[in-house]
Amino acid sequence: MKRTRKEIVRERIVNAGALLVLMLIGGLALVGPSGILAWGENASQLEDHGTRIAALQERRAELENRVALLDPHNVDPDYASELVRGNLNVAHPDEYVVELEPID
Repeated sequence: MKRTRKEIVRERIVNAGALLVLMLIGGLALVGPSGILAWGENASQLEDHGTRIAALQERRAELENRVALLDPHNVDPDYASELVRGNLNVAHPDEYVVELEPID
């Protein structure tokens, strides 16, 4: 069976198009946003986010503890006294005030 020149050209164009699509897919698999080269960066970001999440969970636990201490039905007297003294800047005459820098 003899093919015409038009059929041969059409087949070559289709083959070239398919090859270009496969090359594009291969390129994206290598350098795309979720490609092989992006794995290292993604792993680094995951570690950073894990560290930040741990710090935020610790801060959340501290805040939950403070909320529990300020329960309207059972207020912790020491914590209430600390808040009043800190916010109103009041102290007994026989007390010494030692200011410490906050640890961040």
